[in-house]
Amino acid sequence: MVAVDPPMVARRRVRLALREAREAAQLTRQQVADQMEWSLSKVLRIEKGEVSIAPNDLRPLLDYFGVDDGPHVSAMLADARVARARRRGAWYQEPEFRPYVTESFRRLVDYEARAAEARFYSIYFMPGPVQTPQYAAAVSQLREGEFSPGQMRARVEATRRRRQALLARGWSVRIFLLLDESVLRRPIGGRAIFTAQLKELERLTTLGLRIRMIPLSMDVPVTNNGSFDLVSLGGEHDGGTVLYRENGMADDLIENSDSTERHLARFDMVWRDATDEADTMAFIRQRISRLRRSAA
Repeated sequence: MVAVDPPMVARRRVRLALREAREAAQLTRQQVADQMEWSLSKVLRIEKGEVSIAPNDLRPLLDYFGVDDGPHVSAMLADARVARARRRGAWYQEPEFRPYVTESFRRLVDYEARAAEARFYSIYFMPGPVQTPQYAAAVSQLREGEFSPGQMRARVEATRRRRQALLARGWSVRIFLLLDESVLRRPIGGRAIFTAQLKELERLTTLGLRIRMIPLSMDVPVTNNGSFDLVSLGGEHDGGTVLYRENGMADDLIENSDSTERHLARFDMVWRDATDEADTMAFIRQRISRLRRSAA
């Protein structure tokens, strides 16, 4: 069976190819809107990936851009059809998730399915894809009152499914964790749950996960004042990075290259200056040992 890309990945390919074709034709977005009898906002939404374009609209648009490469046009039309379809079989389409999983989170999960690299910067909690179910439940409990019981259950299970899908890809995706030292000190859920969480980090490093710690004494600018995820897509036409941020009850996914490249550059800068992987793992093992001694 031939693998079919998730709709969000296909939509991204279409929007990037359209923007490239428009710029190659030296046309403005307003000129496109006037030619196609669209609003300018529609052109902007298509190029940002906020909406998909119908194949019947794509054909005349490609003609206007002067794109006449048969195989390329056929591939774009195929992507346009996939982009407009609901991702069948996706777990987030199940009734228990659909009311509670945001559009930004659904797009993130689709992008992670084709990611070449994933970077996670966190200043308070462990990033979702490395959380144990018990730790995820403890994090959710901290927000009791903000979410209904149904939302809390869905969030914990969504975290588990996301983790399962990303880690199941094994060596096909490189994962980098950049954690503030406080994340490795804060015993979310109590000693037993937090110790198990640290042991899980240790296990994941044997599978290829790379992790570095930003020590409290580190006197350099950190990435920003909030946690975020960076997902870098592979492939000739899929390349680029998307930025995901979650803040309490709100989240957003940003595909603007200026913003994503700025976060990526800062992440890599701090990664170089942070505690190296060997010393980070030594710190984690020391924390595990101390937690066990205090429990005894």
